[in-house]
Amino acid sequence: MSRITSCRSCAKDELLPVLSLGALPLSDGFLAPEDLDRPEPRYPLDVVFCPACGLVQILDTVPPEVLFGHDYPYFSSVSQTLLEHTRRHVAERLPELPENAFVLEIASNDGYLLQFYRRAGVRCLGIDPAPGPVAAARAKGIETIRAFFDRGLAETLARDGLRADLVHANNVLAHVADAHGFLDGIRLVLADDGRAVIEVPYLRDLVDKLAFDTIYHEHLCYFSVHAVERLARPHGLFLVRVERVPVHGGSLRLFFAKKDRKDATVDAILAEEKAIGLDRFAYCAGFAARVERLRADLRALLEDLVRAGARVAAYGAAAKGTILLNACGLGRELVAWVADKNPFKQGRFVPGVRLPVVPPSRILEDMPDYLLILPWNIEAEIVAQEALYRERGGRFVVPVPSPRVLA
Repeated sequence: MSRITSCRSCAKDELLPVLSLGALPLSDGFLAPEDLDRPEPRYPLDVVFCPACGLVQILDTVPPEVLFGHDYPYFSSVSQTLLEHTRRHVAERLPELPENAFVLEIASNDGYLLQFYRRAGVRCLGIDPAPGPVAAARAKGIETIRAFFDRGLAETLARDGLRADLVHANNVLAHVADAHGFLDGIRLVLADDGRAVIEVPYLRDLVDKLAFDTIYHEHLCYFSVHAVERLARPHGLFLVRVERVPVHGGSLRLFFAKKDRKDATVDAILAEEKAIGLDRFAYCAGFAARVERLRADLRALLEDLVRAGARVAAYGAAAKGTILLNACGLGRELVAWVADKNPFKQGRFVPGVRLPVVPPSRILEDMPDYLLILPWNIEAEIVAQEALYRERGGRFVVPVPSPRVLA
């Protein structure tokens, strides 16, 4: 682990504290039964704001080989909400592609996005470092390189003549310690008239919705449009379009090109950010106090339910769930287990609090009185999926942006 003393984007050394969650386990570091007797590493989660460029970031960097190594359990295709978001995204991009187009995706995971291009007959290539998701993508017939994308890999691909008409990079820019090398790499593999489409969680949604549970060690940076535009421009990547999309609780879809031909969306959202002060520290100044109230309120709600004799379980062993459970101190005295559709996580234990991860079939078998929805950003999907549980009298607790029991 290494700790920065200057901004990851502009290298200025004045960093203002926003929030400290203390030392927490890795959000995707799920434990096998044989791991329970071993010490579990914890790493600080300290969030800061750079007043020079507006980038929000964490101070400590865990090596990517640790975060995304052989045991990485995240498979994008598990979420139907994410799949539908991706299907619509690809459908919008297909008419914009030239004849015989080539599409590259960085952090392609299990082929959740590229499968839609492949079905449309578009030549594509994925790059991802995690062996499990890569194997799943290849099983779908999607050519995938197992590697971390950086400037070095990009130089190799460019020497081999690879030039992509469209580069996708969803929820990966925030994961990269060397964002400058990453963006240089995108420029190298992008065709002169091509576009890179990068999706990142939006700082405005994080602060407004109190989404503190999306702060974890994989997410080194938290972007406003101001901050990401300042980061990318020196690398010859110009922001030409911006869209706000609801995925992951609120994200930015950012379109970059090698020529500065922006449309009206760029100036409009930059002006909006300026007007609300998102580019200044004051926007984040009260965040820590609001998070502390949410943490206390959620714990008090669950304590009251258990004290009254209710049985509480949770749904969704998502990365944000690890952070929420640990940051709020929600262990086995309050939550019995966590159900999850991902078979890779079933039979394991949530890092830190060590709650067992079970199949969703356990919900109707045990019929807990309440289910705490950990991936609150897909609340509607989970409630619809577990309609029979609700019909039989089960109730849902949603933790963010304020703890509440669904009527």
